[in-house]
Amino acid sequence: MARAWLDAQWRRPGSLGAKLLLILTGVGLLGSIAITLLLASVITPSFNQLEAAAVDAHVERTRAALAENITKVESAVRDYGDWNSSYDYMANPTRAFEQESFSTLAMANLHVNGMAYVRNDGGIVIARWIDLGSQADAPAMRTRLIDRIGAIDLKAVLKARNSAAFYARLGDSVAAVGVAQVRRSDGTGAPRGYVLMVRQITSQQLSTLLQLSARLDPAQADKPVLTPSRTQMTIAVPILGPDGHGVASVSFVVPRDVSTLGTRMLILAIVGSTVLLVLLLIVLSRAIARLVLAPLNHVERHMQAVTASGALSLLRAEENRHDEIGSLGRSFNKMLSQLKDLREQLEVQSFALGKSESAVAVMHNVRNALNPISTILSRGLADAPPADKALIDRALGELARDDTPPARRQKLAAFLAAAIGAEDAARADRAAQLKTGREAMQHVLEIIGTQQAQAHERPPLDTCDVTELIAQNATIARYSGETAIAFDFPARPWPVMANRIILSQVIGNLFGNAAEAIAAKGSGAGSIRVTIDEADGVVTITIRDDGEGFSPEVAATLFQRGYSTRAHKSGGLGLHWCANSMNAMEGSLRLASEGKGRGAAATLTLKAPIAYAHRHAA
Repeated sequence: MARAWLDAQWRRPGSLGAKLLLILTGVGLLGSIAITLLLASVITPSFNQLEAAAVDAHVERTRAALAENITKVESAVRDYGDWNSSYDYMANPTRAFEQESFSTLAMANLHVNGMAYVRNDGGIVIARWIDLGSQADAPAMRTRLIDRIGAIDLKAVLKARNSAAFYARLGDSVAAVGVAQVRRSDGTGAPRGYVLMVRQITSQQLSTLLQLSARLDPAQADKPVLTPSRTQMTIAVPILGPDGHGVASVSFVVPRDVSTLGTRMLILAIVGSTVLLVLLLIVLSRAIARLVLAPLNHVERHMQAVTASGALSLLRAEENRHDEIGSLGRSFNKMLSQLKDLREQLEVQSFALGKSESAVAVMHNVRNALNPISTILSRGLADAPPADKALIDRALGELARDDTPPARRQKLAAFLAAAIGAEDAARADRAAQLKTGREAMQHVLEIIGTQQAQAHERPPLDTCDVTELIAQNATIARYSGETAIAFDFPARPWPVMANRIILSQVIGNLFGNAAEAIAAKGSGAGSIRVTIDEADGVVTITIRDDGEGFSPEVAATLFQRGYSTRAHKSGGLGLHWCANSMNAMEGSLRLASEGKGRGAAATLTLKAPIAYAHRHAA
């Protein structure tokens, strides 16, 4: 239930959880974007540099292979240039030299396709081209070779050197061309011309030379051309001619392992950092939910429970924490304790004030009702008799004599008649006043009876914690006398339906009686043990002491008004009032003891809040 509440708090707009979730989400997105940009700015350029270095290495290796190839051709043609036989042949061409030095076997051993001797003026002395595969002459290629020789300034190619090598285009073919001046073997003598050797380059030869799958590309470029794709890169390295411009290209494809590795590493780093960031945010959100939102939820639910029940019970869960939440809980508990103390004082003062006001009101009403009686009594005491009794007695005496003249007798009779009439009128007036006084007295009795009836009405019942009342009164009873008393009662709250003030007075009175019983036993110390049970919606509270106890025969008289087992005491807020108060709260009070010196037990029963609510709902 708490987890569902927390999830609802995360989703509820405007809540602290929703705001924290929004902040964490924003931080996560910004962090993910920042990490992505950081990794991309570090990893991508680094791997691009590695890939560029690898491409440069391929280009340099290709150039080195091409340079090595023409170096071999140059070395071979230099041997023919610095040779006495070549020097003599240029002065006097002979068939024998041509059959020996220009033979198919000689050219095959030199791995060249074409050879030619050229005079200083550019005239061709001899030229030959063979197919190394079939070892047969190729007249078409011989013609191309001669045309190409005529288009090349051999003197400019040599640049005052004895020999040189370069690549040239022969139609659709590309060949490595070596050229050397024809001199004597010791290098002396004026050069009599040039000797050329041509080695045709094929895609297969390039693949063997570069140790990878390469092909000869007729495309002409002066610089390497890179054509990248997602997984591989096509590299075209130019084959430079004697003028420094490309005559063809060596094209080969290499996988982009470094770039692919960099991309994968970048993706892995981004995914890993994002997952780590998400996990961190999840852990952080859970930590916030557990350390902040859950305690706040506990405080909120406790406040709702306090609002619903009215019982100012303390918040127990956060007291042991030493952070801000724990400080908040302790401050909240101090506030609840102060409110509870103030409410108890207010309840006691209100109870006392209510009784005082009720008594004042009753006395005021009684005084108003007694005023007529006082007036009647005062008037009756103040009124003089209607006729003087001495005059009446003398008149009666004269009438009783026989010598009283008739005229006098008549006057005396009239006087007596008037006196008797006045007395009757006075008696009737007193009877009317007494009737009025009786009615006022009945009004007083009605006021007193009404007050007594109201005093015996059932007090309002609310949910209260009996454990809290026991703890409060136990503290008072423990220090109320000189006897050391140990208390044992449950620690958990036990809600009951009762009037808090009256129930507290009942428990305090029972504790006071138990403390007096322990002191009367004379042991100097004792214990009071309280147990609470609940069954069928009824809470049973049993208060046992190890005091002097009482005989089972007197158990029935303990609840009589004014009865006390103490010889020096009588009346007071005794068991009679406690029993009536428990009955007024729809409960009961029973006393039991196994005999003198064996302690006593007081059993209180009250309705549990749920059972009480169900009974009234029915």
